[in-house]
Amino acid sequence: MGRLFGTDGVRGVANKELTCELAFKLGKAGAITLTDGAHKPKIIVGMDTRISGHMLEAALTAGILSVGAEVVSLGVVPTPAIAYLVRKYNADAGVMISASHNPVEDNGIKFFNGNGYKLSDELEDKIEKLIEEDFKGIELPIGENIGKSYSKSDAIEDYVEFVTGTIEGDLKGLKVALDCANGAAYKTAVEAFRKLKAEVLVINNDPDGININKDCGSTHPEHLKEYVVSNKCDLGLAFDGDADRCVAVDENGNEVNGDFILAICAQYLKEKNKLYDNTVVVTVMSNMGLDIAMDKIGVKCVRTIVGDRYVLEEMKNKGYRLGGEQSGHIIFLDHNTTGDGLLAGLQLATILKNKEKKLSELASIMRELPQILVNATVPNNMKDIYIKDAEIAEEIRKIESAMNGRGRVLIRPSGTEPLVRVMLEGENQSEIDKYAHELAELIEKKAKL
Repeated sequence: MGRLFGTDGVRGVANKELTCELAFKLGKAGAITLTDGAHKPKIIVGMDTRISGHMLEAALTAGILSVGAEVVSLGVVPTPAIAYLVRKYNADAGVMISASHNPVEDNGIKFFNGNGYKLSDELEDKIEKLIEEDFKGIELPIGENIGKSYSKSDAIEDYVEFVTGTIEGDLKGLKVALDCANGAAYKTAVEAFRKLKAEVLVINNDPDGININKDCGSTHPEHLKEYVVSNKCDLGLAFDGDADRCVAVDENGNEVNGDFILAICAQYLKEKNKLYDNTVVVTVMSNMGLDIAMDKIGVKCVRTIVGDRYVLEEMKNKGYRLGGEQSGHIIFLDHNTTGDGLLAGLQLATILKNKEKKLSELASIMRELPQILVNATVPNNMKDIYIKDAEIAEEIRKIESAMNGRGRVLIRPSGTEPLVRVMLEGENQSEIDKYAHELAELIEKKAKL
């Protein structure tokens, strides 16, 4: 069996790859692994709006109850709500059933520990080992020791109270358009902005179980761009299916992605002396324009491998408080323990109001460098050729030297195809296009020798 857990929990096509049987086993193994046995464990469970959520919740819940733990069902809530509420409700663990920005046929199961953090690789391995060994040596409870479940109806209100409490004052005077992706933000985002007295216009907040992420939300903000301009909004915010990410749209209909949001927030926090060590944590996929912009205002960019869990890991280890990804996962560690789209949107709107500037003006702090991505076809066993071959390494060094700190080379082997992806950033589009194709050709040539 291949590794069950990916970079963000267990994912797959619901009822085909992510079956009820697997959900049952994950619930059972997760409850055993994440509870210390000193008391009757309590695990909170939430989901997004996709049609397979209830099916998987029933199976997952049965697995948890079968080992004597309690389940508190929160219904449809954002992923970051689970991260917060697991602490507020003094639960031993939390589980979110969601496939984030993926299409409706997919679903996923991701765990949080009692402190609201996604699991370490070691804990995930323990869960997998229990499943692989078919729960050998585990004695199941009977009678009064079997677990029970109940629903909690005020989870949304508790989460909205939390996120709105992270900002001072209100948002009165701002006209905000929200694209809820027909997902988990369809209630929380609207309630939060209205509670803070913003004028709120909403699209894609009528989930029917099958329209989640369909031509809407953070991966498809085209409709929101038109909507913001036609309704003369100050800004638009687009969430994904489980609302752990957010991208913005300025008053002119231009997208403001996670890199720009991080730049704006980092500058604001530095001005307020609230940016720890004047550092923001990003991944290798963030545009180098962010580094250049931050360098101008005295802020360092620390990079990690791709995945918000790795951004968070670096933040926890070093004490940094702001980090995120270009895709819109923004982590404010002073407030929550995972990427939180609504929290990020509220922080951005607050900066807009407090600085009395248009979003386009705030976003001008950064200029994205042009990018080019070229695929080099290589055998699967040669995907590390760019590391091992001295001539390729020297060519990369020459390219980066020629760009003189105003560009970079990033090479990433594909996890699913016989490809190596060659990405270049630089100030001159034609120059980086030439470099990228020449480098890709060299990698292909060397892989065939």
